[in-house]
Amino acid sequence: MTSKQKDKLWTGILYAISIFVVILLVVLIGLIFYKGRFALSPAFLFGNPKIGEAGGGIAPMLFNSFYMLVVSLLITIPLGVGAGIFLAEYAKEGRMVNFMRLCIETLASLPSIVVGLFGLLVFVKMTGWGFSVMSGALAVAVINFPSLTRVSEDAIRAASSGVKEASLGLGATNWQTIAKVILPTAMPQILTGVILASGRIFGESAALLFTAGMSAPPLNFHSISLDGSSAFSLFRPAETLSVYIWKLNSEGMVPDAADIANKASAVLVMMVLIFNVTSRVLGKKIHDKYSGKN
Repeated sequence: MTSKQKDKLWTGILYAISIFVVILLVVLIGLIFYKGRFALSPAFLFGNPKIGEAGGGIAPMLFNSFYMLVVSLLITIPLGVGAGIFLAEYAKEGRMVNFMRLCIETLASLPSIVVGLFGLLVFVKMTGWGFSVMSGALAVAVINFPSLTRVSEDAIRAASSGVKEASLGLGATNWQTIAKVILPTAMPQILTGVILASGRIFGESAALLFTAGMSAPPLNFHSISLDGSSAFSLFRPAETLSVYIWKLNSEGMVPDAADIANKASAVLVMMVLIFNVTSRVLGKKIHDKYSGKN
């Protein structure tokens, strides 16, 4: 075979693999939406679960999932992006930095069930917080921190290669260059890491089983407090939607458990898709604003 024939052959193979992946994704999402096609009814989205009875909704679990997402991202983003900035712009290459990268890689390879057991020991038992939103958010933050750090470091390195010297040459300080030039340029890639972390939060169940708990008490929106019985309390049990789906399929606590699980799965996938699209649009607008395209 000539070089051109080999090139065409492997190009065709790669196209075939790409098309197969897209078809597989479309079929999977289509099957989930078909089985949960009645999930968007107000009674299901805004109703409370009925233990031992058919019907019921997912309102507490839906709120818990979004609340867990917000709390966990508030912890993960500053730490992950800050670590990425440090490794890309301030850390000097050497044994210590290599050791730090090794620790991050090792942490990224830990199974989520191990992180859940660590969270049970530290965040639930040692701190005395019990099964709570804070315990679950910290456990998920431990899972997402390595990946967001690596994405941020790579994005900042790639963005700084073309603009850093120009900014410093115009008289900007190193921090001004990072905050005003490099970070906005790297924002689309960093948002990709945030999206991946958010999808992990939405879909995580193993770590949250041991930290956030498997109970969803009635939500109290009459008071706004980070403690006590308020729905916004950080120290109350918080069963997320993915944990609820797992519990429905494993315990069968209601007669129509499979139907509710299918509907909840469709809602979960829809949440991830909406969040991904919204984040992409927002990231593009931020990038266009700072790059002068608007």
